Amino acid sequence: MSADFDIDLFVATIARHYEAWNPPIITFIATRGASPFEVLVSTILSLRTKDEVTSEAAKRLFAVARTPEELLALGEKRIAQLIYPVGFYPTKAKRLVEISGILMRRYGGAVPADLDEMLTLPGVGRKTANLVMVEGFKQPAICVDTHVHRISNRIGYVATKTPEATEFALRERLPKKYWRVYNELLVAFGQVLCRPISPFCSKCPVREMCARIGVDKSR
Repeated sequence: MSADFDIDLFVATIARHYEAWNPPIITFIATRGASPFEVLVSTILSLRTKDEVTSEAAKRLFAVARTPEELLALGEKRIAQLIYPVGFYPTKAKRLVEISGILMRRYGGAVPADLDEMLTLPGVGRKTANLVMVEGFKQPAICVDTHVHRISNRIGYVATKTPEATEFALRERLPKKYWRVYNELLVAFGQVLCRPISPFCSKCPVREMCARIGVDKSR
């Protein structure tokens, strides 16, 4: 882990190039005025699913139901039909019904604006809860997915083995002013240039800063 890594320059450089890349689908949905519940549902749909599939599934579902009460009225079978072919769609349909019921019983139909409370919902892990805090409630939180975990280690900013460890390492080191944008920037960067295998180092705007940890082959 590099003690003198210039995170300000890194974030500023990625941010300058960001508009040329596609934003993550959840960011796109959130910027179109989605409620915290819609962000939560979209995030659950997006797990192990391509962005374009998530986008269409969310569009179909939200055309007929946008609240926990409306999702409960649809029922598990109809939700599964609407969100197909997202990954694990039967399980996700069941989870959405369970979550909607809990939100209606415990929180008056609203998503709690609290990370620990969200983590009590079935199927909601730290990545999902943090993303809802950022995109749904516009609160500072660090969402660590595979891109954030990989890139943060690849550049030498942290030295961790798991996404959860990366989240807590970033909480200690990453300036809070970057918490909300870090995931958004690195997901787009990771999808376009900083790929898991054979990243496009020759076209990378931050290649001079990168320790290239774990990079055996690049383009």
